[in-house]
Amino acid sequence: MMQNAIGSVAIQAFDIRASLGHVQVLHGIDLSLPGACWTSIVGPNGAGKSTLLKILAGLLPHSGSVTLLGQALATLPGRSRARQMAWLGQGEVSGDDLTVFDVVMLGRLPHQAWLAPPSARDHAAVEQSLKATQAWDWRGRTLGQLSGGERQRVLLARALAVQAQVLLMDEPLANLDPPHQADWLEMVRELVAQGKTVVSVLHEISMALHAHNMVIMAQGRVTHQGACDAAATHRALEAVFDHRIAIHHIASQWVALPGAAPASAPVGAGFRPQVVKGRHAS
Repeated sequence: MMQNAIGSVAIQAFDIRASLGHVQVLHGIDLSLPGACWTSIVGPNGAGKSTLLKILAGLLPHSGSVTLLGQALATLPGRSRARQMAWLGQGEVSGDDLTVFDVVMLGRLPHQAWLAPPSARDHAAVEQSLKATQAWDWRGRTLGQLSGGERQRVLLARALAVQAQVLLMDEPLANLDPPHQADWLEMVRELVAQGKTVVSVLHEISMALHAHNMVIMAQGRVTHQGACDAAATHRALEAVFDHRIAIHHIASQWVALPGAAPASAPVGAGFRPQVVKGRHAS
């Protein structure tokens, strides 16, 4: 399997613009995401985070261009793209009457010949993914019998079963309790240690600060991109939330705690993004 060298570029985006309906939601985004790293994308509601992630996954129309592992995303055949990039979206729907095992086996479709039965390798990948998300014991149950948190772990296992070089996740911690959020964090670290690239949109800022790099968005633009442990990143993060959060170093990790609310003005009202244009993370 192709491996990214640390410091190489996994995904690049050039002048990305997109509209939902008649409203433009992304305004000329240039972005470079390093390989073999975890990048978190954060920002206020409506910043365009999920829209950007879907475009990086090739799921939404847009202007501009995206490259994946050095190849133009638009020119990659569907199966090739599906083998190289796995996707976990918000509120994904899957057949409630399918068993957990069958749902996760869907992640192996890009590796299977047309109408071919699953191979021993496919079965091994599904078992490994279900055990990694602690969902193996439910493999014979249907998706409709699971709670929201259990379902989320199964859908995560489906994404892992692809065994792709790049994994994009939109709000992967939804419905997960704190212990399973901690498990997710450890899983991401293991993926990166294997040379994988992870890009996640997160509302849990303290969790996002565990990433290597952070992309901060507001009003459809990237306002900052930098290392999660950098002071400049912390200042930009506090600013984008109108200083209603403050970044502190506690117990050897960076955490976001509630900050003082500004006098009057709703969240985001006083923020004026300084657009990061043409700047690439290394």
